[in-house]
Amino acid sequence: MSEHSIDIPVATAGSGVPRELRDALGALARTERLLVALDFDGTLAPTVDDPAQARALPEARSAVDRLVALESTRVALVSGRALESLEEVAGVGDETLLVGSHGIEVRLDSPDDAFTLDEDEQARLGLLGDVLDQVADNVDEVWIETKPAGFALHTRLATEHDSRVAHLVALSEARAEVDDVTVRSGKDVLEFSVRSTTKGEAVEHLRRYTGATAVFYAGDDVTDEDAFEALGSDDLGLKSGDGATAADYRVGGPEDVAHVLSLLAELRRVALGITH
Repeated sequence: MSEHSIDIPVATAGSGVPRELRDALGALARTERLLVALDFDGTLAPTVDDPAQARALPEARSAVDRLVALESTRVALVSGRALESLEEVAGVGDETLLVGSHGIEVRLDSPDDAFTLDEDEQARLGLLGDVLDQVADNVDEVWIETKPAGFALHTRLATEHDSRVAHLVALSEARAEVDDVTVRSGKDVLEFSVRSTTKGEAVEHLRRYTGATAVFYAGDDVTDEDAFEALGSDDLGLKSGDGATAADYRVGGPEDVAHVLSLLAELRRVALGITH
C-alpha cells in the first residue's frame, strides 16, 4: 500500500462514502478533462467461476452510463480479458473506450485500430499453446483461455495442490521452451504472452489519447498495480479488495466501487454546472 493510502470502509450506499474519499473525489471531479479508467472483474463485476457469466453490478453500470454521458469526461475499461470477451461481458456502447489483454488490444473511437502478430510472434504463440495444453491435459480442473497474444491458465476450480503444481510446471516449461515469454500472475490465473505491455502503459496511452487532466483508476488485481503506479498527484487510485497496493484508497469490493462511482458521477455533474 502506498505511503498515503487509506482504507475506506464503505458499508452500504445509504451510509455514504467517508469524508476522506468524498473530498478527494470532489477535487478530482473539478478537473478540466476527466478520464475514468476501470478494471472489470473484481471491480465493476463480482468475480465468478465462469468468466463468461461475469456482469457489472447494476449500480456500477448505471454510474458508468452517467459518467459516459457527461461532457469533458471519458470512461475506459482496462482489462486482462481479450477484447472480444470484454465486449461481450461489459455490454457498453461505442462511447466507452476498451482496452483488452492488459493493453495489447484497444477499441478507441476509430474502428481502424487493429491487432496483428508478426511471424516470429505467431510461431512462439503456437509453441506456447502446445506447452500449456499439455499442462492442462494433465491436471484436473485446469483450463486454458486463448488470447490474441497468449494464453491464460485458469485454476480457480482446481484444488490448492493441483493449482500449485499447474503453475509451477507451466512456468518451468513455458520459460524453457518459448523465448521472451511474458508471465503475469493474477487471482487463480497465470497469464502468458508473446508480447509485453502493462495496464500502466495502457493508462498512459489513454491519458494522452483523451487529453485528460486527471485520471481515476479502480482495480482489484496484481496487474492493476502497474496502473496505480502510473498515476500522478492529481489522479486518484482506488483498490477493490485485499492485497498490498499503491492505490490512494481501498474499498471492500465491487459493491463499494459502485457506490464510489455513483458519487463521482454526481460530483462531476455538479462540477460541470449541470442542474437538471
